[in-house]
Formats: sequence, C-alpha cells, structure tokens
Amino acid sequence: MARRPLPRILSSGSASITRSREFARTAADSATDVLHPLIMITRGLRLLAGAGRQKWAATPKDRRGPTLFLVAACVLVVALIPYGSLLALVTVMGAAAWKGRERTPVRTGPDEAETGRLQALYDALVPYFSTADDPSPLFAHGGDWDQVFSDYEFDGDGRVSRLRVTYPAYFTDSEAASRARIEQLLHAKSGRGREYHFSWDEEGNQLVMSVLDALPTSITAQRFVTAPGETVLGFTDDDAVQRTVPVSDGDGTRDAPGVVWRTGARSTEPHLLIAGQPGSGTTALLRSIALQVLQQGDILIIEGSGTGEYACFNGREGVLAVECGLAGALATLEWAAHETERRLIEANRARQCGDAVPEDTRRPLWILLDRPSVLGHLAAADGGPDPQELLQVPLRHGRAANVTVVMTEQFDSLDSLSDTVRSHTRARVVLGRCTPAQIESVLGVEPHTTPTPDVPPGRGYARLGTGPVLRIQVPATPDPYDDATSEAERQAVLGLLPERRTAIEATAPEPVPEDTGTAPEQVPADTVTASVAMEAVTVSD
Repeated sequence: MARRPLPRILSSGSASITRSREFARTAADSATDVLHPLIMITRGLRLLAGAGRQKWAATPKDRRGPTLFLVAACVLVVALIPYGSLLALVTVMGAAAWKGRERTPVRTGPDEAETGRLQALYDALVPYFSTADDPSPLFAHGGDWDQVFSDYEFDGDGRVSRLRVTYPAYFTDSEAASRARIEQLLHAKSGRGREYHFSWDEEGNQLVMSVLDALPTSITAQRFVTAPGETVLGFTDDDAVQRTVPVSDGDGTRDAPGVVWRTGARSTEPHLLIAGQPGSGTTALLRSIALQVLQQGDILIIEGSGTGEYACFNGREGVLAVECGLAGALATLEWAAHETERRLIEANRARQCGDAVPEDTRRPLWILLDRPSVLGHLAAADGGPDPQELLQVPLRHGRAANVTVVMTEQFDSLDSLSDTVRSHTRARVVLGRCTPAQIESVLGVEPHTTPTPDVPPGRGYARLGTGPVLRIQVPATPDPYDDATSEAERQAVLGLLPERRTAIEATAPEPVPEDTGTAPEQVPADTVTASVAMEAVTVSD
C-alpha cells in the first residue's frame, strides 16, 4: 500500500510559525521605535502626576486653600495671555519628556564576576574562621558571603580594592602567626603585585583590607622646614602621621606627610640604623641626612665600601673628614670618641660651676658610617681593632654630648653588628625589596602591609623606637658626580652643599703680663671648633 504524503499545512507549518514570530517581533520593534516619544512623554506625565500628588498630600490642610487659589490664579493668567495655553502645553510636554527619559540604572551590588570573587574569598577563609563545635558559624562550607563582607570595593580590573571582614570572636587575632596566615591568604586571593594594608579591630572582631597607592618618588633633595634637631627621613601616607612638611614637587609646592626623626638631649632614639639590599637607596638616605645636618652641625663620613659615593662632601664647610681607608677610619673614630668624652667633661664642669654649657659642646656632631662591616673584615685580617669598638662611647653617651651616629648596613652583614650597636640604634629604616621576616628582624615587628616584589630606590619602612611601622619614600638624593644622575637632581644636590673650606691661619694669643692680674683672653668657640676640625683632618691624613 503506497504511503500518502502529508498535507502541505502540516509539512510547512513550523516554517510558517517561525516566519510569523519574526514578523511579529519586527513589527513590535518598529512600533516601539515609532511610539518611543509618546511612551517617554506618558511615563513623564505619570511621574509628574505622582510627584504632584505627593506634594499635595504633604501640604498641611490649613495651607491647601491658599495653595489652590494660587494655582488657579496662575492658570487664569496663562489662559488670558496670548499663546499662553500653547506655551503651557509645550512646557508641560518638555518637562514630561525630561522626567520620563531613560536613565542609566544605578548599581546596587556587585556583578556576576565580582560576586564570584567574593564567594571565592569566603570559601578560602572557611577553614581558618570555623570550627566543628560552632552551633551558628559565620563561615561554613556552602555559606553566603553577605553575612561577613559588609564593605567591599573593586578597581577597574574587577579586583578587590577594599574589604571589611567580620570574623568569629574565638579566632586568635592576638597571635601574630594567625594574623599572618589570614593576611597572606587575602593577599594571594585578591591579586598579587599590589600593596595591601591590614587593620585589625580585635575589640570589634573585624578586619579591613585596603589597597595602598604607591608613594610618590618625585620629591628631590631640598631645604626642609624643620626645627633644630629634626631630620626628615622621608615621606609616608597621609593618614600615618599628624605632621606635614612643605615641599617643592615639580613646578609647585605642596604639604607632604613627613617621617621626622628628632635627635638631641631629649631624644628617645638618638641613633639610627639603616638596612637594605644593594641599590635600595641606603646611600641616598645617608647623603640626604648629611645635607640636612650640615645646616647646623658638623659631620664625619666613613665609607666602608670605598666607591667614592661621598666625594662631593670633601673640603666643604662643616665636613670634618671623609674617610674610605681603614687607617683613616680608625683614627677618625678614635678622635670622635675622645671628642665625646671632652664634651661630657666640659659640660659637667660648666654645670658644676653653674655656668652655661660651652657653645662648642652644644654644636651637633654627626658620625655617618656606610657599611662599617667591610672595615671590620679588613681590621680582623690586619689584626687591628674593630671600628665598632670605637663607637661604644659615642653610642652610649652621644645623646648627652650632642653626638649622633647613623649607620647603614646590608642584610647579609647585619649579623656582624655588635650588641652595643643593636641596643643603641633604636631608630630603624629598612629599604628595598625584602621579606616580612627580614623587616621584622630589623624593626622588631612585621609591617601591616604586604611588600611588593618591585620597589623603586628609597622605598621601604621606618620605625622610630617603639612607634608604629610606617611606609617611607626617601627623597631622591643621588651622587652629583655620577654620570647617570639627571641635570635637575645634580643641581639640586650641589645647591645644598656648603661652600668649600678655606685654610685657617692659627695665630698664638699674646701673653698677658703676670703683674696685671687680669685673666687671659678667652678663645672664641668658633676658633675651638675650627681647630678641632683641622686636628681631625690632620689625624685622618
């Protein structure tokens, strides 16, 4: 039996239905485009009517009568003026079109990708913030992140830039190891290559993670506005310190938050230790300190590396000596120890007699040492004393004698520092790329930020005594005699250097006859300082 073909309406029905749907969709889109102005005006009229209804409902009953009379008077005036009705209609239609226009919807929450990132962070924190005995855990497998992430922000790349985490009260947030695990996890899950700051609120059981902006590197060496005995080590975040310093940055002047180190008789951190890797900017910081203290004191520079980084200070006013060799360094440090003792004796005699302290003992003396461990190795090979042994007197009694010691050393040579140096250099600076363990070994505590793998020269952390750990960026102070130094930075450093020292002729004072009974003429304090400086140069030679 032959099989009959299906009716045409059944064989071609699906194609006709598809074409009908496409025709209907096209007609609807065309109608929407044609009627879009009418739809917009209608939506605006509805919104205006709703706003007028709300305004009428909010009007007190005793004021509705005058308000209605005022509206009727306005309508009457508009109706009586020429073309008033037409102008009123055009105005109403324009207001309705503006009110009913399509607006960009306001985001009220994270999108799908951002929600996935927050959920991934929540799942990663579950093993650290949950226990099996918790009856109502904040963190649980398969839980929702809305309960613990109350504040979050994302950058342009969709990565978390700020996050507030509420954790259970039984978490051991008082232990450094527990906090370090959470910080490392959030750092890894939120994206590497950025510097994160972690603020722990142990009382409220909350942790705030935020991404820090890079510190500016455009500030160069210049005259900083500071009080006597204050030295600007670098600049930090705006909310880290309460004091700002006016600086010249580019073509303008602004106030920058500075890390100010105070020295002198009332200082609790009279000496400074700077640690870092090669090329991290430790020499630039020491050069910056030398340029600042030369305004009001004398300096002794001892360079252990012997690369001539401080040749620009040779022969300048206030620079007593610049030594690179072992013999000259030992002679200079021995003179510094005797000078410290002399200052202590003179100050003690003046106080016992009830007199003012002599001027030459009040003038600050700075001993700047760059990598003294190299000289220590040379001294050990030569069988001589370690230069650090000669620093015991300036380190222990330098605060009372206005003698300050600043020392730089690399991480691989920190073990060679003596106990006296470690115990008396309570102001610390760490520069360059380093691990949290290395920062803790120098500063005593870990920073509340995650160090980035790539940092510019002069970038690091500072801690003055028992204060907080601060991010720091050292002012650009390169060697002006280096060919790689730009012309602007070279002129900035050369402009801060004092004038060249001229030869001083020593004249013997005239003897006073014994029968006159008068006291011999007092030698001025500046002459004593000059003679001491010449003696230091002679000893170093």
